[in-house]
Amino acid sequence: MIAAIDEIRVHPSPSVVDQTDRRSALVDSATTQRPDHALMLAVRDGELDALGELFERHHAPLFGFLVKFTGDRGAAEDIAQTVFQRMLKYRHTYRDDGSFSAWMYHLARRCAADHFRLANAAPAATDPADLAERADDAPHAAQHASKRDDHALLHTALARLDRDDREVLLLARFQELSFAEIAGILECSVGAAKVRAHRALRELRDVYFKLQIKTTDQGTKGPRDYPSRGYLVP
Repeated sequence: MIAAIDEIRVHPSPSVVDQTDRRSALVDSATTQRPDHALMLAVRDGELDALGELFERHHAPLFGFLVKFTGDRGAAEDIAQTVFQRMLKYRHTYRDDGSFSAWMYHLARRCAADHFRLANAAPAATDPADLAERADDAPHAAQHASKRDDHALLHTALARLDRDDREVLLLARFQELSFAEIAGILECSVGAAKVRAHRALRELRDVYFKLQIKTTDQGTKGPRDYPSRGYLVP
């Protein structure tokens, strides 16, 4: 590089050279970060250390999904560990055209089913307060109290959904997977996945607003204190 610069008789100051080197280092770092799919293919082909990077990237969101799905943080951590163990054990089944996220949640679904079958227990209801922890700005005290009431009702509504409905809502609304990925996880067609998600959301809304009306009738809320339906609208 220096020889080329000398040939055209340009002599940049050391600070310019340093800045260029730093920019080059940043570009090299960005380009060497492999996508999830490439990392999993590397794991499949024997580069087992690549699983460590996948763990760092995905353990937290996977754990969050499992906490919401099971309602049990201890069980969620156990299942998350099992998922990564099975990734290693069944790495040879990962396909060249696969989606890592879809494959991971497919394994998580199987591991959760195995966990509760062995424990002879069904998953507890999802805590809706965890599902809605996405606000960009901290609410004022009155808003916070109102949202807390809404979350309590949503918690009760979710508890009345069956496990399959809760699962498809988590995948579609909160893990933000595509319906093609969800269809792969649930082993159904894309159309069927969409129908299941829509049906589950409609059921959640129906249960939620029935509970809201009941709460209002009992006098714990005023007639004008209904929360917005925005976060329940597909």
